[in-house]
Amino acid sequence: MGFVEQDPIQRQLDEGLTGYWYVLAKSADLKADEPLAVRALNRNLVLWRGADGKVRCVADYCPHRAAPLSLGRISGNDLACRYHGVAVDGGGTITAVPGMAECALEGRAAVEAYAVEEAVDGIFAYFPSPAGEAPPPLVLPKELADPSYTHFLCTAPWGCNYRYALDNIVDPMHGLFLHAGTFTLSRGVLQDTVEIVKTPEGFIVKRVAQQQVNFDWAEVVVDSFGLYGRVLIPYPPAAGPGGPMYVITFLTPVDENNCRIFFWRTRHVPNAIERETWRFLFRARLEARHWFVLEQDREMLERLPSDARHREMLYQHDLGVTRLRRMMKSKAEAQQEARSAAANPRRQVS
Repeated sequence: MGFVEQDPIQRQLDEGLTGYWYVLAKSADLKADEPLAVRALNRNLVLWRGADGKVRCVADYCPHRAAPLSLGRISGNDLACRYHGVAVDGGGTITAVPGMAECALEGRAAVEAYAVEEAVDGIFAYFPSPAGEAPPPLVLPKELADPSYTHFLCTAPWGCNYRYALDNIVDPMHGLFLHAGTFTLSRGVLQDTVEIVKTPEGFIVKRVAQQQVNFDWAEVVVDSFGLYGRVLIPYPPAAGPGGPMYVITFLTPVDENNCRIFFWRTRHVPNAIERETWRFLFRARLEARHWFVLEQDREMLERLPSDARHREMLYQHDLGVTRLRRMMKSKAEAQQEARSAAANPRRQVS
């Protein structure tokens, strides 16, 4: 039996949609004097912080002999390969070939480079679509941009395709079953229906009969600078000052079978003293409980078979899952059309 090529639309979806900003690392993960190897959207990349404090990102290979630049050394704002010393800048241009004077390689744009923004303790990189557009502004969710909110950024590798993790966000009915017995997710009724509320950049999926009790409400943003989810978790008075906690989740595809989850746990606490009280309480008492909940999700999703979507029998509770998949497939189809047009331009008629 001959090799059957995977559907390009499904391959695009599994590897990761382009035209988005993705989080590649926490700022704290990037040391001042050492490059950092990362993998995202099936690409090996390297991050480094130049002498000016700004972060750069290029493909992790030297244009000379393809040695990994992540094993190199930082020289000013450039990154020099440890194999032969060839250096590139943040735009992927060769800046130095120390082994040969006036080498013709100097000045050549030779390595794919990515726009980078550092914000709210995270390092974002833009992956352009086949149309090759300029990066849109990095407009953060209000819970991260408003200083009256306080937040913690956490990250973890998950051994599943990022799409399963996104499906999990828009599934509010799993909370009472999978997370029964946890701090804030043990209350509520097991039977309900869900509804979809369209938003300018995506949609909200929520339970109809129950709100502000459990994990009853979630939003996914698709038509924006990035692909991310927002989950509201109601807190009892025992959880300290402030309103409900929001979890802002960015999922970065690593490859077809792995992703990295970056999630900001954020809460609106305008008063400065109460904000510090909440941060202490979170670190001392609540953080371990939230990690416990996330580990329940991770374990479940990692044990799903790789072809789980072909075995599903969905029902009413899965409205958010089906809506999200439809929106993402539409984007993948548009990107494939743009890729085909770029590869096969129409001949000009004279």
